[in-house]
This record gives sequence, C-alpha cells and structure tokens, in this order.
Amino acid sequence: MKKLIVSPSPHVRSGITTQKIMLNVIIALCPAVIASGMIFGFRAIFLILVCVATSMVWETLFNMIAKKPNTISDLTAVVTGILLAFNLPPTLPFWMAAIGTFVAIVIVKCLFGGLGQNFANPAIVGRIVLMLSFTGAMTNWTLPLARQTSDAITGATPLVSQNAEYSDLFFGMTGGCLGETCALALIIGGIYLVIRRIISPITPLFFLLTVEVFSAIVGADPLYQILSGGLLLGAIFMATDYVTSPITMWGKVIFGIGCGIITCVIRFYASMAEGVSFSILIMNILTPYIDMITKAKPVGAVPAKKED
Repeated sequence: MKKLIVSPSPHVRSGITTQKIMLNVIIALCPAVIASGMIFGFRAIFLILVCVATSMVWETLFNMIAKKPNTISDLTAVVTGILLAFNLPPTLPFWMAAIGTFVAIVIVKCLFGGLGQNFANPAIVGRIVLMLSFTGAMTNWTLPLARQTSDAITGATPLVSQNAEYSDLFFGMTGGCLGETCALALIIGGIYLVIRRIISPITPLFFLLTVEVFSAIVGADPLYQILSGGLLLGAIFMATDYVTSPITMWGKVIFGIGCGIITCVIRFYASMAEGVSFSILIMNILTPYIDMITKAKPVGAVPAKKED
C-alpha cells in the first residue's frame, strides 16, 4: 500500500536559485551600464566597478569577522553595487561611493541578518545616506559627453530644468545619475526581466500609471514625468526587489500605487525634485503590513477563538 505523505507548502519547486535570479538581473542591467559609459564616458564605468568591488569586499569582510560563510557567490552584492552606482552622479568621488556601499551592504543587509532579512532595499538606503551626507557632490550633474562644451560641463537635471526634449530623455542625452538617464536601456532591461519571469510587471505598471494620472491631475506633463528622473530605474529594478516588496498580487498593486503617490507628492509639493528613492523606502517599511492585509486565507479556515 502506498502512503500519502502530507507536507506544508511549497509543493511545486523549480530549479531557479538566488544566483540565477541575480544573474538575470545583471544581464538586464547591462544595457544601462553600456549606455552610461557611452553617455558619460569611462569614469562612469569605473564608478560602477568601484561600487561592485567595494560591495563584494564589505560583504566578504563582514562574513569573515562574523565567522559566517562567504555569500558573494549569490551575486546579490554585485546587483546592489550596480544599482547604487546607477543612483550616483558620474563625478561622485570614489571614496564617497565606497561609503555608500558600506551602508548598503553592512548596515542595511548584513547587520539585519543578511539576504532576505533587510528591511529596505540596500541600494536605496545607501543612496539616501549619501544624498543627506554629501548633498553638493550628489547634486553635481555632468552633461553627456556629446553635450559638453568648453563653457558648459555640468547642468541641471530634466526635472529641475523642465526643458528637455522627449528624444533626449528616451536616449539619455541629459544630465543625471548614471543609470537613470537612458529610458530605452531601462525599458529593454525591464522587458527582459518580465519575459524571463524574474519580476512581475504589476508593481512597475501601477507605479508608472499612478504617476501618469497624478501628473495629469495637477497639470504636469505625464510622459515627461515618467521619462525623467529615476522613475523607470526605481519602478523596474528597485520597487520589484523580492525581499522588500509585497508577495501578493493585491499587495503589489498597493505598493505600486503608494510609490507613485509619494513620488508625485515629493516632486510637486516638496523642496526636492526627485522622490522615487524616498517613496520606495517608505513603502518598503510598510510592506509587512501590506502583506498582512492582502494575504490569502486558506479555504475552509476558521478564525481562532480567543480564550476568555
């Protein structure tokens, strides 16, 4: 007689691992890496390499000191390094970038228990800490090499100037952070991740749709708001982080809408032009509560009775 073995979920397993997921994310980021080098020059590529290398060093050193297994082979440190670099201006000193990766890897990730335990996206927290600590260096926007002249090397970002052409925003011919200027490269990466089923399109779509609707209501140009700033970078690559975003379908919807609303409130009514990082961070903190109110209830489940 065969025995029927009952076990808790998950009952369907796949061969995908954290390393494979991160490798796909790295592949999806490659178009933006290439675009940043073409737009801002060799220093942009070197800044990305510095962020990746220091992220791996910090994680290795922490694991050695804490006497834990080395985890850099899962490639999460590499992804964090690239994403943080994408949120930095091309001219940022390398030592500041190293501080940012220290905050992201050691403080946000490792000290909270490592992969799967961090309360927020490490790259976002690293970027916010650098922004608050080194505001001048973090707002020194270099123009693309093709737009630089003997009289003008730096300039305002599109969100500040509000005078960029759609084509410039789409192909990255504007000032800004390394990975946020070329919308085409980010869209290509996002499509790859969706096709490979690495991310769900729900959160990015509701994030972008909310910004579009909010912008139209307040009289701003919706397409300009979507193509400028770090919106596409945040919506595609950072708001979809497995650890810090909701796991339920309706949770993803709420998360995307919340990010969109907070981004627009900061952009239109606060003293700073960009609000993507802060919006994702705030929603990261709310993620456990979103999961709690949107989790599925087992069929036939009966609420536990409270004891008198």
